[in-house]
Amino acid sequence: MKPPSPVFVVVPAYNEEKVIADTLAPLLHARYNVVVVDDGSRDATWKVLEDLPLVRIHHSANLGQGAALETGMEYCRRCGAEIVVHFDADGQHDPIQIPSIIEPIRTGRADVVFGSRFLLPNDLAAVPVSKRLLLKVGRLVSGTMTGIWLTDTHNGFRALSGKAVRLVHFKENGFAHATEILEQVRHAGLRYVEVPTSVRYTPYSLAKGQPLVNAVDIAFDLVIRKLFR
Repeated sequence: MKPPSPVFVVVPAYNEEKVIADTLAPLLHARYNVVVVDDGSRDATWKVLEDLPLVRIHHSANLGQGAALETGMEYCRRCGAEIVVHFDADGQHDPIQIPSIIEPIRTGRADVVFGSRFLLPNDLAAVPVSKRLLLKVGRLVSGTMTGIWLTDTHNGFRALSGKAVRLVHFKENGFAHATEILEQVRHAGLRYVEVPTSVRYTPYSLAKGQPLVNAVDIAFDLVIRKLFR
């Protein structure tokens, strides 16, 4: 039997009963240490997770993706995890790409690895035009606020070394955590790289994606926090 992987995969989930089992199946088959944080789902997500060989953590209320990731990372800190991967629950990410996203950490080249849909032409072509606009707005906001100019700021597929997990703590409960992590990476002097990742867009995942108004809300929250912290 294949030995368990030392890699922990944190999956924040909110109302994902329709797809969560299919999303988790290849992660469990690869024997990753899967940690699912049910962020106050109102559907049967928690029930679906009940009989799966993974760690499931429940938020009694919906707090947001950043809060769910922080809960999952705190579990990984307590376990002494040396590599942690963030992985969306809606089936957009390809688990086959996990080895490539953790490779810079395993070889000592980086502390944090960010997935990017903008590094390879084929990956970029798969991104709907309306989505590209939203992502460019996110890149502009994050780059201006943090001084770190990634090509794909709001990609939920990323990996952190044990050192990074111990130093990065999300305080932004919602999607603004994607900018917050850049601030913390810069302040902690963590080494980072981007690697190509693809995203599989389906009607389901597109329906659950961020609307443009969310980008405005994120920008407003970040500006207020910057001014009054």
